[in-house]
Amino acid sequence: DGKIYDAYVIYPKSHTNEANFVEYFVYQIMPDILENKCGYKLCIYGRDIYPGEDTASAIEKRMQKSRRLIILLTCQLINCKEHAYDQHIALYNALIQNDTKVILLEMETIGTYEKLQESLRFIVKRQGTIKWKEQHTVHPQSSSSKFWKQVRYHMPRTLRSS
Repeated sequence: DGKIYDAYVIYPKSHTNEANFVEYFVYQIMPDILENKCGYKLCIYGRDIYPGEDTASAIEKRMQKSRRLIILLTCQLINCKEHAYDQHIALYNALIQNDTKVILLEMETIGTYEKLQESLRFIVKRQGTIKWKEQHTVHPQSSSSKFWKQVRYHMPRTLRSS
């Protein structure tokens, strides 16, 4: 199908220097589970888009070459006034062009979704979210937890060569 990645990961970029759980999750836990244990290929901004590349076109190209979009929902993402460029492109591709399936991971309790931008609310209403619960953090590396099984259910089938 011409796709290189199984999923493009969208997460709130921290503007502070403090390492936060979401970035740890994106750079450590997700690749360990989905790439190392399940055989998927993720595209993660900051890891797979290189300094010096034209960021906007690199993001668009990587998304076009991804089978899924994974959006991590956090209070920071919801309350952010300027939405990240990758989030705009992702939602445009998912809703207008209708060619990319979105997987929403609710990383913390959001409560009501009224503060979400309308396009995200539409996706939540249509398919719901996969909720990260505190008890997952005890064994976040267990690919057989309910959370990771739900994520894998929404991911494309992996083509493993034997």
